[in-house]
Amino acid sequence: MRLILYSYFRSSAAYRVRIALNLKNVDHEIRPVHLLKHGGEQFRADFLALNPQGRVPVLIVQNRALTQSSAIIEYLEEVFPEPPLLPENPLDRAYVRSLAQLIACDIHPLNNLRVLNHLKNALQCDGKQDWYRHWVEEGFAALETRLQQSERRGRYCFADTPGLADAFLVPQVYNALRFDCDMRPFPLIDGIYRQCLKEPAFVKAAPENQPDAET
Repeated sequence: MRLILYSYFRSSAAYRVRIALNLKNVDHEIRPVHLLKHGGEQFRADFLALNPQGRVPVLIVQNRALTQSSAIIEYLEEVFPEPPLLPENPLDRAYVRSLAQLIACDIHPLNNLRVLNHLKNALQCDGKQDWYRHWVEEGFAALETRLQQSERRGRYCFADTPGLADAFLVPQVYNALRFDCDMRPFPLIDGIYRQCLKEPAFVKAAPENQPDAET
């Protein structure tokens, strides 16, 4: 079964799914959707037929379109259980999911492209950079504390094997660095990020290694 992933090289949500696919060694084809060119290719009629929200990622499985990165990754975990992205213990699984959702639900939605464009265009706000840094720093402060408190932290967010939380963490740090966020207050997050970048699954998923990558 070959899967098709509609992706944009800089999309954090698509980046997460690419990491998960690579960690699980799932064969897939990437079809780029440029979020800026031609008024945004995500607004074309053919793409909106797949996802009426006009967002990536979209994963095509047996002619069905799956949307929302968390739901897609949970699907991959269920259908391709090895290697697992979640630990066996239910309490540990809930903890790892909470780290991922801290990023996906509390940091990323405030800083994604459509919000930043609305600030700039509709609200004519010149503080886009400050807005971005504020929400990243607030979220990373909480995440750093949670990692400090965990007895199960290892080289990665949980133990010594990359998993779900790391797939969400790496794209967020990547984008934070693009916006010149200072990572010095977050040594654990920064260390996990650097460790992940040594893993082939993360390297292959990186924006600069995508077919639609731009300098």
